[in-house]
Amino acid sequence: MTNKVLEISSPIGLIAAGGVMPFAVADSLTARGISPILFALKGACDPVRVERFRHHWISVGQVGRAIKLFRSENCRDLVFIGTLVRPALSEIRLDWGTLRVIGRVWAAFRGGDDHLLSGIGRILEQDGFRMVGIRDVAPDLLMPEGCMTRLAPDQSAAADIVRGRDVLRALGPFDIGQAAVVIDGHVVGVEDIEGTDGLLARVARLRAEGRIRAKSGRGVLVKAPKSGQDLRFDLPTLGAQTIDGAAAAQLAGIAVVAGNTLVAEPQAMIEAADRAGLFVTGLSA
Repeated sequence: MTNKVLEISSPIGLIAAGGVMPFAVADSLTARGISPILFALKGACDPVRVERFRHHWISVGQVGRAIKLFRSENCRDLVFIGTLVRPALSEIRLDWGTLRVIGRVWAAFRGGDDHLLSGIGRILEQDGFRMVGIRDVAPDLLMPEGCMTRLAPDQSAAADIVRGRDVLRALGPFDIGQAAVVIDGHVVGVEDIEGTDGLLARVARLRAEGRIRAKSGRGVLVKAPKSGQDLRFDLPTLGAQTIDGAAAAQLAGIAVVAGNTLVAEPQAMIEAADRAGLFVTGLSA
C-alpha cells in the first residue's frame, strides 16, 4: 500500500529517540492510514509510550540488526525522530553489520550532530532504504506562519527576532545549535550541547543572579534550522515544555521558522503560552 499524495510507503519505519515527537508522528501517520513501526533506541525512547505501537528495540550502533529488522518489517522509508544525546564511541554497541561499515560510522561521528545523522542516513540509503523527513510524512505537525497566540510581538520583540535570525545564520555552518535568546538587541545565550531547555534554564539562572537586568517580559527565543542543514534530520522542535522554559526565563515570546519547525501537542502549547502571557509566532522561511 502506498500513499499516492506523499508517495510514502506503508509501513514506514520511525527510528525513535526521546521526547513526545516519535509518538506524535506515529499518531499522524496512523490517522492517514499509514502504518508506523517504531525502532526504539534503547536509553532514549519512552518505554511506556512505545507500547502503543508495533515496535522493536535497537541500540545505537547496531546497524546490522537495524537493517535486518527494517527489511523483516518491509520498511523501505525511514525517519529519524526524537531527541538523542550523542553517545560516546565507547557506548556504541557494535555488531557485524556495523563492522562492515565502521569507516563510514567513524566518519559520521567525527562531525556535528547534523553530520552524524546525515552520515548514518547515507549508510542506510546505500543499503536500499530511503530517508524521508517529517515535512514529507507528517506536515500537519509543522509550525504555520503567523502568530498562534493572543499576544503578538511588539516592535522591540520584532527587532530581537531579526537579530536572533542573523545570529543563527552566522552560527549555522559551525553546527552549534538551532536557538538563540536575544533581549533588547543583546544576544544573551545560544543553544549548545544542553539543547533549548538548557539554554532557557541558563537564561533564567542569569536573571536570578542579576546578570541580566532587563525587565521581565523582554526578549525572545528564536529557533531556526542550521544553514545548509539536511531538513530531513533534526528539525527544531517546539512544545509545552519550551513554553515553561521561556516563562521561567521571563521572556516575551518565541519565534520559530514556519514549515521547518515541529510542534508537539500544539493546542497544549498555545494554551500554556496564553496562560504565561507569551507570544508564539511562525516566521517566513
